[in-house]
Amino acid sequence: MEKAERTYFPKADFLHKYYYDIEKIVKNCSRCSNCKWIDQWEIKEPRFSKVCPSVAYSYFDAYSSQGRHDIILAWLEGRMSPDMSENKMLEVLYTCDTCGGCDASCKRSRDTEVIRMFLDVRAKLVEAGDVLPEHIPVIESLRNEDNTMMGKKKDRGNWVSGLKVKDLTEEKAEVVFHAGCHISFNEDLWDVGKTAVKLLQKLGVDVGIFGKNETCCGTKAWDMGYRGEYKKYAENNVDAWSNAGVKTVITACSDCYYAFKRLYPEKFEVYHIVEYIDKLIKEGKIKFTKTIPMTVTYHDPCHLGRRSNVYEPGKAIMGVYDPPRDILKSIPGIKLIEMYRIKEYAWCCGAGGGLREAYPERSAWTANERITEAVSTGAEAIVSACPWCENNFNEAVRACGAPIKVLDVLQLVDQAL
Repeated sequence: MEKAERTYFPKADFLHKYYYDIEKIVKNCSRCSNCKWIDQWEIKEPRFSKVCPSVAYSYFDAYSSQGRHDIILAWLEGRMSPDMSENKMLEVLYTCDTCGGCDASCKRSRDTEVIRMFLDVRAKLVEAGDVLPEHIPVIESLRNEDNTMMGKKKDRGNWVSGLKVKDLTEEKAEVVFHAGCHISFNEDLWDVGKTAVKLLQKLGVDVGIFGKNETCCGTKAWDMGYRGEYKKYAENNVDAWSNAGVKTVITACSDCYYAFKRLYPEKFEVYHIVEYIDKLIKEGKIKFTKTIPMTVTYHDPCHLGRRSNVYEPGKAIMGVYDPPRDILKSIPGIKLIEMYRIKEYAWCCGAGGGLREAYPERSAWTANERITEAVSTGAEAIVSACPWCENNFNEAVRACGAPIKVLDVLQLVDQAL
């Protein structure tokens, strides 16, 4: 791979060898089954001790990380292919929601890149034309309408209605707020985007948006294996930001954050909005004036947490775990109670990796499991910092009638100001 082609792939050079060395990784698996569980020292309740939704749902080893290693090895050695009769190879590889739970658990005992290897395999399958039919409409929506929500390009800026903010297609600003596909097209989450912009403006931040001209971050395409599409949108966003004089990128979406922070070139300072708010609270620039008497629990989005962990020779960069918790703890009246699985061992919401689009029943089951865990804490609300998580949880709560609210951290911040 030429250096110019690497610009929009994961930044650390040492990672690129894994794109070509998949066989080494699958043969390095000891089949210890640690990929199925959270760290044994972190287990607080047996009912909530598993980390992999895929194998927990299927109860069949092929759907675990170690099982997928075996299937990938058979594929590499020519003993299995996606077009074989009655072959479930694609089903097994795509019922993974790419949450990275197996990756976090595997790193307890060895230096490996399990989740990146799975994503590389998907990229090779897509390149060979071995794709899931259920993913094609999502990719077509991306190609034709610049979003993964099946929405129309012309409607992307509707969430901005009533908001006076710089249009970066006509003006310049030091900070861009990137809403992302879900906030742009899910009316239930429009207030999250508006609250973020209003808060930044109130603090005197020179912020702008692209509105209807904003495009997808490319994370969904990346996780599904469509790297050409990912690269197109990465290049488009970087060029647009550069032309608008942007120095800092802020988003309220964990998927977007992951792309901007871990996949895009290091040309801009990148914050998830919870990082930025936490920073301002600690600098004394945000002071809460209202009390919110509520007991809450916090859900770690995979792309904001463990998917944003980076392990390089000599250093480890952790995901965003403490800022949202510190924000909640700083709001008067809020009591934070943790679930049994948190941070790098958090249970996924079920919306990632194309799982929701191709296997909705698995996605819904995964979300319901997390809601069950949240309810067991006695919390009145499950709070997160990702629109994909919040949407999946809202649907799960409506379906099962669980006695718990689903909130974004920003909604509580707005109420407390």
